[in-house]
Amino acid sequence: MALGTATAPYELRFDSGRICLDLLATTHPEERLDSAEPLRAWITGSGLVPAGTPLASADSSWIAGFRELRGHVGHLVRGEPARDARPFALALDRVNELARTAPPVPAAVWDPGGSLVRALCSPPTCAELLAAVARDTVELLTDPVARAGIRQCEGDNCPIVYLDTSRGRRRRWCSSEVCGNRERVARHRRRAALARA
Repeated sequence: MALGTATAPYELRFDSGRICLDLLATTHPEERLDSAEPLRAWITGSGLVPAGTPLASADSSWIAGFRELRGHVGHLVRGEPARDARPFALALDRVNELARTAPPVPAAVWDPGGSLVRALCSPPTCAELLAAVARDTVELLTDPVARAGIRQCEGDNCPIVYLDTSRGRRRRWCSSEVCGNRERVARHRRRAALARA
């Protein structure tokens, strides 16, 4: 499974605008975090760790933690915050709890070519990586400008949530190439059918 832009229907996607929203996207169109391999690919692709970071300890035992956090992120970003809503309060408490752990410690190191690159001081733990995603969620929820940019894709049957940073805040789809193209094709077909009728 190749990583990169979201052109094939089952590739991991990293185009939502936030790491926590990219985690949320791992459920569509089917469960992506179903084994250690795609979880490792997501951790690296999301930028949680520098490329080449050994993730040997990221095994299937980590999947439950990332799926749990993903569920909480979904509760928190879909809809308006509600102090009295029990699911929202439980999700917020858990995200805040996960955010208390220190995230992986970065360092600037020399690579073989003589450039400074980011590396981690030690192999990351599951708790450290969950903390990084939880902190990203906290930052998103507490930044009024960013929170106002949270959008649900208008694509047919697309549950992807993304951060709209477009000029004028008029972005309608998680991906113009995926959902936007499907909508344009469907609109063209409807017009062609009306013209024939």
